[in-house]
Amino acid sequence: QVQLVESGGGLVQPGGSLRLSCAASGSFFSINVMGWYRQAPGKERELVATVTTSGSTNYADSVKGRFTISRDSNKNTVYLQMNSLKPEDTAVYYCNAVVRRTLVSSGSNYWGQGTQVTVSS
Repeated sequence: QVQLVESGGGLVQPGGSLRLSCAASGSFFSINVMGWYRQAPGKERELVATVTTSGSTNYADSVKGRFTISRDSNKNTVYLQMNSLKPEDTAVYYCNAVVRRTLVSSGSNYWGQGTQVTVSS
C-alpha cells in the first residue's frame, strides 16, 4: 500500500507564507509525477502545481510567481512553498502522486488526506 501524508497547513494572514510537505511511504517501485491540488468549498478540485522526476514543473496561472513546488526524490517528499497568499487561496490542499508499484506496472494515482489552508485577516 502507498500512503501520502501531508503537513504544514494552517491559518495565515493575507500576504503571508506557508510551506506544505507531503511524504510518500509504503511499498512501490518508483514515483513519477508528484503534485498539489486544492478544493475550495463549493468548487471542484483543481491543479495547483506538479513536478516530474526530472524536475519539470507546471503551475496553475493563479499561483504562478507566488507558489514554488519542489521535490526531494531521496525522501519521496514534495513541498509547496506558498508566498503572497490571498484569501482566494483558501482551500483544502491535497497531495497527489503517480506511483508505479512494480517495475512492470503502470502508474496509479494516490491522494493524501488533505490539509486545510485558510487565508484570512
